[in-house]
Order: sequence, then C-alpha cells, then structure tokens
Amino acid sequence: EVKVVESGGGLVQAGGSLRLSCKASGFTYTNYAIGWFRQAPGKQREGVSCISSSDGSTYYSDSVKGRFTISSDSAKKMAYLQMNSLEAEGTPVYCCASGVDGTECTLRDYYVLAYWGNGTLVTVSS
Repeated sequence: EVKVVESGGGLVQAGGSLRLSCKASGFTYTNYAIGWFRQAPGKQREGVSCISSSDGSTYYSDSVKGRFTISSDSAKKMAYLQMNSLEAEGTPVYCCASGVDGTECTLRDYYVLAYWGNGTLVTVSS
C-alpha cells in the first residue's frame, strides 16, 4: 500500500521559515514525482512545487518562486520543502502527493497524482 505522510507544519511569524517533509512508501519504482499543494479555507487548491525523481527537475508556482526550495532524497523516498520569507496568507494546509510509476510533475493537474497525504497545517502570523 502506497502511503504519503507530511510533517513539519506549525506556527511561524511572517517573514520566518519552515521546513516541511514528505515521506512516501509502499512502492519500489524509481521514476516518480512528488508535489506540494496547499489550500487555505475558502480558496482553491494551489500547486506549490514539484520534484521529479528521474532527473531532479524542480518546478515552482510563481507565488513561491525565489522563496521556497524543494529537494529530495530518492533513496529514502523523501521530499522536503524549505519555505522562507513566509507571508501571512491565511492558514493553508500543505499536502504532499505522489503518483504511480512514471507520473510526471504537475502543479496544475493535481488529479493525476494518485497518492495524497492528510496534510500539515501552516499558520503564518502577521
């Protein structure tokens, strides 16, 4: 059974930093993508960042480019999202998602990612 588990959320002041972790397990294929998405109450889900295990390609939304950095440890099937200069934008839940073998990174078509974690809450106080 494939599982995806996030950790690292919490309360931080605006301008501060936080690091999220995502652990994927239950599969042996090596070509996969891990993406981070967030959704604040009353807002649409937004693709934040994605990393491809095949070549390490990274993708960012315009809203976080230059402030967030995604990285991974393929051997551990871990992905990390370093978030700097956080802005007070409500209280979004950050979810990590991964796909089946060969799924490519996406920030828009989140429905192609089959496996989702329960999310971790990030609260940025102003």
